[in-house]
Amino acid sequence: MANISETERVQLHVPGLEELRNVLQAGLEKNFAEVQVSVTECPDLTKDPFQFPVKGLCGKPRITDVGGVPYLVPLVQRDKEYNMNTISKEVELPGAFILGAAAAPNRIIGMNAEMMPLVRTEAEGRPAVNSSYVSSINPADGQCLQERYSDEDCNFALLGNLFACEGKPGKVIEVQAKKRTGDNSLVTALRKTLEGHYPDKTLALGGTFIIQKGKAKIHIMPREFSVCPLNSDDEVNKWLKHFEVSAPFICQSVLVSRDPGLDLRVEHSHGFSHHGEGGHYYIDTTPDSVEYLGYFMPAEFVYRIDRPKQTHKVGRE
Repeated sequence: MANISETERVQLHVPGLEELRNVLQAGLEKNFAEVQVSVTECPDLTKDPFQFPVKGLCGKPRITDVGGVPYLVPLVQRDKEYNMNTISKEVELPGAFILGAAAAPNRIIGMNAEMMPLVRTEAEGRPAVNSSYVSSINPADGQCLQERYSDEDCNFALLGNLFACEGKPGKVIEVQAKKRTGDNSLVTALRKTLEGHYPDKTLALGGTFIIQKGKAKIHIMPREFSVCPLNSDDEVNKWLKHFEVSAPFICQSVLVSRDPGLDLRVEHSHGFSHHGEGGHYYIDTTPDSVEYLGYFMPAEFVYRIDRPKQTHKVGRE
């Protein structure tokens, strides 16, 4: 288990939901033919298709960037392992619901894999509820192998971009977008919209979205870490295994409009499905037919946990 060297906290700009709705509506219209952004009650996330361990995305929303890609490449640092229950305390929200994108703990599952965290962390008198998924390369056929993670263990490794909240119902930003006309993924379009409208402020969103129709590009890390140093994006991309996945595909996403000096990964999304496909989401591959439905909340704080002392920008796509 990694010793957390330091946790840094920065307060974020949090506009009202109606203001945010207007900004995102105008921005997404530049990237999609049909867009409808609204402020609505969060649907019950315990129900299909989500099956999350909490009902909503509300209550003291915050994000955290834990560890980082420099702990994975150029060469892996195997001692970097974290626990969701500990992270909930580091972000000053014990018992939080946490979702996002992370790496699975090699020490526990015996291989390298993508993780889709969905954890209601432990609180006094209540154990943790872990509904996370992991995706790895199936050694039998080289294809995607998605499995449920441990019901009890709450560890992850190397890096994590996470959204935390109390898991309560409440008002959220709903995003419906169809037929991509621009070059950006939904997540990148959201981030660039915020970056462009608030150039001198840092905002963050966390939440979930479904690709309801169409297909998407993902990657999954190989089961074994690279024994050769990966020193460029090209070397990293050749090491990763890429796949095309089908709808419905449910993603957990964290994005930041701009880095306030914390060496953040500004966007990161992992997704899972109930038909056995999951991994790191890049972008849809069927722009003419794709349909998205998402629910997001603006975060009040960003916490930078165990920031790598030696850093680089490789492998952050």
